[in-house]
Amino acid sequence: MIILVRIYYNRMSKTIPGKRVLWHLYDTGGMDCRAYRLIQEIITRNGGLFLRNVLCVFFLVSQRLIDYLAYMSEQSATVKKGIYRYFGEYNVKDMAAMIRNNKKSPEICETPFKGKFVIITGATSGIGYHTAHKYGSMGAELLLINRNREKSEKLCQNLKDAYSIKCNYLLTDFSDLNQVRDLAETILKLNRKIDVLIHNAGVYFNRRVETAQGLETVFAVNHLSSFLLNELLLPLFKKQKSGRIIMVNSEGHRFAMWGLRTDDLNWKKRHYSGLGSYGSAKLAQLLTMKVFAEQLEGSGVTINAMHPGAVKTESGKENDEFYKWYKEKIIERKFRSAGLSSEALYYLGASEEISLVNGKFFNLTTIETPAPPALDKAAADEIFEISREMVHFTRSNKKMEAEETVHP
Repeated sequence: MIILVRIYYNRMSKTIPGKRVLWHLYDTGGMDCRAYRLIQEIITRNGGLFLRNVLCVFFLVSQRLIDYLAYMSEQSATVKKGIYRYFGEYNVKDMAAMIRNNKKSPEICETPFKGKFVIITGATSGIGYHTAHKYGSMGAELLLINRNREKSEKLCQNLKDAYSIKCNYLLTDFSDLNQVRDLAETILKLNRKIDVLIHNAGVYFNRRVETAQGLETVFAVNHLSSFLLNELLLPLFKKQKSGRIIMVNSEGHRFAMWGLRTDDLNWKKRHYSGLGSYGSAKLAQLLTMKVFAEQLEGSGVTINAMHPGAVKTESGKENDEFYKWYKEKIIERKFRSAGLSSEALYYLGASEEISLVNGKFFNLTTIETPAPPALDKAAADEIFEISREMVHFTRSNKKMEAEETVHP
C-alpha cells in the first residue's frame, strides 16, 4: 500500500499554492482516467473486487483530506468571515432532524389535477420523468421543457397514450440564458394560467465547464436559469393571483457550509470542486427563493424548495466512466427510486394542506431548517442582486407583456 501511494503521488501530484497535493482525484467520488488505469493495472496483477474497493476508498479519503487542506489554504477573506459567522449557528438538533427526515417517506396527495396546467423542466429522465408521469396520471395538462427532441416526443406520446391528457414540449438548453429568455417569451405567449411550475433541470460536473456566455455551467444551470425564468414569469404569477413554484433543490446546499464566495461564483480563482460548485448553486437558489417568496407574499402565489430524497438519477452522466461506475455502484447502491420524489412533488403542487406555505425548504414533504447560510437575509439580498447582474436582466418589456397576456 505504501509503495502504491508513492507511485500514485509521484505520477499525479501537482503544485497548488506552493504545496504538492493529489490534484486529479475528483472530489465527486471518482478519479481521472490515469488514476483509474493505474488501479486497474494493480487489480489485474493482484485481482479481487475487495482490493479495488479498498483502493478506491483509500484514495477518496486521502483526496478529501488533501482537498480540504488546499481549500482552507486558499480561502478568501469573505469565506473566512463566513466561517466565523456561521460556525456557532450549526447545531446537532438540525443535523439530527435532517438525518431523520432522509429516512421518511413523503406524504401522499390523492386530489385529482384534471385540467390544471403544469410546467416541468428536465423531464426526460430521473425525477422529472417520474414527476411528469405522476401529474399526468392525475389528469394534468403538461408542458415539458427539455433539451432532447427525440426523447421529448417519445415521452409526450407515452403520456398521451397512458393517461389521455394533453402534453406538449419546448426545447431549451438551460446553460444558455438567451434560450431561457426565449422560453419565457414563448410561455407568456401561450396565454395560459400556470398552476404549477417545477424547476427540476440540473447538472453535476466534477470538472469546470464554461457555458457559451462564459459562466460556470453548474451555477448557470442549477441557479441562474431558474432565477431568470422566475424573474421573467413572476408578473404573470402575480396577475394570476394563484399558482405554485417548486424548486428541486438539495441537501447538497450544505456543501457550501460557510456561505457563498461572491467574489468567485464562476470558480476562476480557486481549485474547482464538484461538490463545492453544486453546493454553491443550490445555496444561491435557496437564498434567492427567499427573496422571491417575500415578493410573492399575499399574492396567492407560493414558491418553495425541496430536497428530492436520496434517489437514483441520471445526474453526472456527462462525467468520466469511473465517476459513473462509482455513482452507480457505491453512492446510489442503496438509494430509492425517483418515483419517491414524484410523490413529494405532486403533494407540494396539489395538496391543499400546504396551499399557503411560502418560502420554505422541504425534505420531501417535511419542512426542514436548511443550513445557517441559507437563512442569512443579507446574503440573500446580495446574491439576488448579483444574480440579476449576471443574467443582465432588464425590467422593461417582459413584465409589461406578462400583464397583457394573462388569462385566468
